[in-house]
Amino acid sequence: MRTDFFQLHAVIDGRVQGVGFRMFVLEKARSLQLTGWVRNTFSGQVEVLAEGPRSSLATLLDDLYQGPRSAWVESIQQDWEPASGKFSTFEIARTT
Repeated sequence: MRTDFFQLHAVIDGRVQGVGFRMFVLEKARSLQLTGWVRNTFSGQVEVLAEGPRSSLATLLDDLYQGPRSAWVESIQQDWEPASGKFSTFEIARTT
């Protein structure tokens, strides 16, 4: 496990469902070569768990604040941890 890899857990509030947010995150995360997942929550949020270099995760976080064209991001709760190393790709996960 690389010690320079981190994990970003982000929960995005706003108009983030039904606007292509998960696909937007999937494309951004894959372009940054991050691993992890994105999913909708039943409470109307989008949740992201991404791992990789801190600089790439910071770029993803900036992208999350922008979102796709139809989205409106109100706030993002974020937590940073050391990477777990248990992901090999970035995927869209099942809604929880």
